[in-house]
Order: sequence, then structure tokens, then C-alpha cells
Amino acid sequence: MAVPSPFLAPHPLRPDPAVPPDASADCPPSLDFGDPASLATLRGLTDAGAATRLLHECVAYQRALDARLDALLARRPDLDRAAASLLRSAPPLLSLAASDASALRDSSSSTAALADALSSRVRHLDAAHSRAESALARAEAALDRSRALDAARRALAADDLTAAASAAHEFLAIDSRFPTDDDLRRDLLDIKRRLEGLARRRLSAAVDAQDHPVVLRLVRLFPLLALADEGLQVYVAYLKNVVALRARADFEHLTELISATTQPTPERPDFVGCLTRLFKDIVLAVEENDAVLRELRGEDAVAYAIIELQEECDTRGTQILRRYADYRKLARLSSDINSYTKNLLSVVGSVANAAGGNEGPDPREVEHYLEEILALTQLGEDYTEFMVNKIRGLRDVKPELGPQAMKAFRNGSFSKMEKDLTGFYVILEEFFMVENIRKAIRIDEPVPDGLTTSMVDDVFFLLQSCCRRAASTASINSLLAVLGGATSLLSNEYQEALQWRMREPNLGAKLFLGGVGVHKTGEEIATALNNMDVSSEYVLKLRHEIEELCPEIFHAPADREKIKSCLSELGEINASFKKILHSGLEHLVASVAPRIRHVLDIVTTVSYELDDAEYGENEVNDPWVQKLLLAVDTNVAWLQPMMTSNNYDSFVHLIIDFIVKRLEVIMMQKRFSQLGGLQLDKDVRSLINHFSEMSQRPVRDKFSRLSQMSTILNFERVSEILDFWGDNAGHLTWLLTPAEVRRVLGLRIDFRPEAISALRL
Repeated sequence: MAVPSPFLAPHPLRPDPAVPPDASADCPPSLDFGDPASLATLRGLTDAGAATRLLHECVAYQRALDARLDALLARRPDLDRAAASLLRSAPPLLSLAASDASALRDSSSSTAALADALSSRVRHLDAAHSRAESALARAEAALDRSRALDAARRALAADDLTAAASAAHEFLAIDSRFPTDDDLRRDLLDIKRRLEGLARRRLSAAVDAQDHPVVLRLVRLFPLLALADEGLQVYVAYLKNVVALRARADFEHLTELISATTQPTPERPDFVGCLTRLFKDIVLAVEENDAVLRELRGEDAVAYAIIELQEECDTRGTQILRRYADYRKLARLSSDINSYTKNLLSVVGSVANAAGGNEGPDPREVEHYLEEILALTQLGEDYTEFMVNKIRGLRDVKPELGPQAMKAFRNGSFSKMEKDLTGFYVILEEFFMVENIRKAIRIDEPVPDGLTTSMVDDVFFLLQSCCRRAASTASINSLLAVLGGATSLLSNEYQEALQWRMREPNLGAKLFLGGVGVHKTGEEIATALNNMDVSSEYVLKLRHEIEELCPEIFHAPADREKIKSCLSELGEINASFKKILHSGLEHLVASVAPRIRHVLDIVTTVSYELDDAEYGENEVNDPWVQKLLLAVDTNVAWLQPMMTSNNYDSFVHLIIDFIVKRLEVIMMQKRFSQLGGLQLDKDVRSLINHFSEMSQRPVRDKFSRLSQMSTILNFERVSEILDFWGDNAGHLTWLLTPAEVRRVLGLRIDFRPEAISALRL
């Protein structure tokens, strides 16, 4: 076969998947010669080598096409035989299929025509049936209308308004489905107007007479007469009137009791009871009439009733709270407190009061007022929370009613008066807290069989009571104000009172008079330290209690953050108390230390360059350890019954620190034989055992450096330290530096300096 020119684009043939590609083609061509767009590439060739390469690729491509064509042509005889066989068998089959298709078409056409006819008849019958039913319904409606009208006339004539209203409602319901404008409708509307007039007049009379069963029966007629909104307004107004009458009677009785102050009477004004009865009446008005309200206007009626009754609460509740404030003269009392001192938390004010200056209001009376205010505000909060939850439980109400109801509770006059009362509460609470804490500080005295003075328990009991009371108001501002006052008192006046007891410039001379511990002086200083120790614990307890109490009352994250920030100051006060306590204990140790130092000075004369005989002698006659322990017991242990366990343990540990530091200095100046190292190890163990019995806290870590020194001094060889150093240390943590280790090794008389210097630590 002739090879066409490579510049002529052959018609691309679809490769037959059954035919394998030309085996002579090693790789696919770099250009798709079957694509007409390849001509532009070929025309743009300028390189002869590239043209030659493409020519060879095109020739190979053409050969591949030829091979595929040959393969396809080779299959032609098989295709011809298959086509001939198909032509021989096709005519009978096609003829049969055509006849069946024609029969199916004729059958389908006749069936479709029959279905068309039947559906047409069904439609006609259905329309006729619908018209018949409509006619029957209209006929029945006409009869029902006539019966309803007759029933309304008879009921009205018999003065049965309920039956008449039901009949009228039935007539109007039928008329809404089959509207007409005939004489029957006009007669019914006339009867309805007469019913409305009768219902209004009788309901008004029943409301005036406070006849609840009649009011309830008549108000249920209004939805039947399409007057549900009017019935709702009248019924809610009636409920408001009932609440108002009872509240007015209660308030008048309260006023009479207040006015009768000149005449002794067993009954005292009960503002909490008066407010409780008001809230109870409002809640019962909503709860007991819930079903009636829902009959009138569903949940919208309940929300409307709550809003309207809250207006009565604003009027009557505000009246009660204002009368209480006037009765207790809270405004004047607050003014007196403010004029009594410009700053209730100042130390100067405390000194002036103690010196017999102007006396303010009686804190006992103030506490009584605080309890009353707390009871009133808690009552208001409980009522508000109940009603707000009631509103939130209503799901199917108008969108505007929910916010309107919430606004009525949060921004009403009762809420504002409650805030004013809370403002008085804060002033009174701060005064009560400051005055009583100052009094507790002034009358501070030892408690029989106690480790602290009376001031500690009194002050923290007062703080606990005041903070609990402030939290119970559910007012974040009240709580923050009281907490701020409490922290200020603790960090200023109370801390000053604690420190005043700890100040003793010549403690050592007074504590040990004539070489013997003075019990009274020891008790005084121990009590002062105990006050500080217990106070630091009480501060944390107070903080923990408030942290547990507040989440139950304050749910807003912002409020909780404010409380957390305020409580952090209590943590700072605790740290300050502990710092002062540590300073006081150090002062006590400084007073006791001189009585122990002279025993430690004996250690400087003791030799640790021991041979076997000297070591045995030390076994019998201890040179210094027992003397030191006796001095510690004599000068330290007698204070144990007077101190808290925490203070005594801290005191013992500070004594240990003093002894250990002194012993380290002394031992670093001595020389040791191996037996001397063994003696030091024995001495350190004796100290550890004794002090472990004196303190409830572990003391072994205090002697760690001395123990490590004794370990080093017990080595057989200098290199033995490497078995315990670095990676070989295991769980042992070395407190001695490499330089100190070399220095301790140098204390051994039998270790060569060259071997010590050669150590790689």
C-alpha cells in the first residue's frame, strides 16, 4: 500500500479494541496526526530534524491505521454471514411482531375510549352527588338555624342566658359556613344584642357584689357572643379589684397598727406578712383562674392577666415597702450613719469611737432592720422569679406580650422601690459589720481552754453572717459592696489588731525570766500567733463558702466574674496573714535560739577524728546530741500545749532550720576519720528521730544536706562517690554542689587531695 504524504491529515479511525496496536510502534507519537489542529503545528516547523522525526512518526501512524483496517476487513466474511442469517429469519418474526403490535394498539384504543366514557360519567355523578350533599347541608343548616333561633328565643324568654348564648353561637357558626341575609339572621342578631346587654349589666352587678360564681358563669358567655376580648378585660379587672380590696384592707390594718404606737398592743406591724398576702393573692388569681383565662383567649389571656395584676403589685407592693421605709425611718437612719462617719472603714474612725466619741445607731436595732429588709427583698425576688418562670412557660403567645411582661417585672415601680430598699440595706449592713467588728476587737479577751482570743471567732462569725445575708438579697451590687467592706476590714483594722498582739520588742527577756519559761508570756505570744494562724484558715473558709453559695443565686457569667475578682482579694489577705505569721514565728525563734546556741557551740569542741576507743566512748557518753535535744525540749516543747498544731510544727521546723544551718557550718570546719563520719551519721539520725516525734510534718528533708555529708564521710574510697553521682544517683537528689562534695571529701583525713581533685563531677 502506498504511503500518503505526511502533510495530508488522514481521516482518524476509531481503534478497534479487539485489534492490538502496531507492534512496530515503540511509543505513542508526539503529535496527534488525526487532529486537524495538528496542521498548524506542522506548518510552523522550521527545523529539519524535527520535521524528519515527525515524518517517521506519521509513517508509523499510517502503518498502524493500515493494520487496523486490514483487521477490520478480515472480519467482513463473518459479518456478511451473520447479516444473511438475520435476513433469512427476520421476515416471519417482524411480521408476527407487527400483527401483535396492531392488536395491542386496537385494544388500548378501545380501552381508553371506554375509560374516558366511564370517567366522564363518574365526574357527572360526583358533581351531582356534591350538589345533592350541598343542598342537603343547606337544608339541614336552614333547619338548624331555625331550631337555634327558636332555642335562643325560648332560652331568652326563660332568662337562661347560657342556653341563649350557646344557641346564638351555634346559629352564628352555621351562618359563617352558609352566609345569608334573611329575616332569621336579623332576628338572631337582635337577640344577640339583647343578650350582650343583659350579660354586661349582670356581669357588672356580679362584679360589684363580688359574687365569684356568678362572675365566672357570666364571663364564660362572652366567647360565645364573640366578645372574648371584652370578657377578658372585665374578668381581669375583676381579679385586680379583688386583689386590691384585700391589699387595701391589709394595708389599712397595718397603718392602724403603726398609728397605735402610743398604746401598747400585742400585735406589731407585720410588713412581711402584708406583702406575703399580696403576692399570694396575685399568684392564686393567676393559678386558680388559669383554665378560665385560657378559655377566653388561650395563653395570651394568661400573659395579659399577669401584666395587669403586676400593675396592682406595683401599686400595692410599692406602697407597703415605702410605708416600711418610713416606719423604720431608713432614709434618716442612713443619713445619720453617713454623718456619723465619712468612712466607716477608716482606722481613725475606730480610734475615735474607742475614745468615746459620738455614738451612732444601735447595731442591735440595725440588725433587726437588716433581717426585715432581707425578708422583704427575698419575698420580692421569690415572687418575681415565680411569675417570670410562669411567663417563660407560655409557648403560644403574641411576640410582643413576653417582653412586655418581663419589662413590667424588671422596670416597674415595685422593682425600683426594691432597689431603693436594697440601697438602704447596703448602708446599714456596712455599718453593722464595721461597728460589730470594731466592738469585737475592743472587747477581745482570752477564751477559757481555747488557743485563740474571742476576737477571731466573733469577727469571722460576723463576716460570715453579713456575706450570707448580702448574697441572699440576690443583688450583685449589695454582695460586692459587703465583700469589699469585709476585705477592707480584714486587711486594715483586723490585721492591725492581730499584729498589735504580736508586737513584743523584748520578747526573749520576758519569755525566759531567770532562765525559766514564763507561762503567761508564752501563752500571750502563742495566742497572738494562733490568732493569725486561725484567721488565715478562716479567710479561706469564708472564701470557699461564698464560692459555693453564689452559683446557686447568681447565674449570669458577668456577675460570677465580678464575685471571683472580689474573692481573689481574700486570697491575697490569706497570703498576707501567713507572711505576718511566718515573721512572728521567726521572731519567736530568734528569742529561743540563744538558749540553744550555747549547746551548739559545744559541738565546735567535739572531735570527729575518732579511733575505735574514742568511737566506743561516744557510744557510752554522747558528747553533744542529747544535750542539744534536752535544750530543745526545755525551751521549745513547753510551748506546744499553747500553740495550734500548725504553728507548733512551723515553730519546730524553724528551730530545725536554725540548728541545721549552724551544724553545717560547724561540720564544714572539722576533720573526720571514717569512724568520725560514722559518728556524724549516727548523730544526724538521732536528731531526725527526735524531731520526727516532735512534729507532725516530715523533718527528714531538713537534714538532707547533713545526711549527704555523713554519707560522703563514710566512703571507703574517694572514687566511691561516683557510684552515687550523676546517672548512678537513681532516686537520690543531691543537694550538695560538686564544689561542696569535694570540700566534704577533703574533710576526711585519709583522703588524698590529688584523688579528690581528679574527680569528674
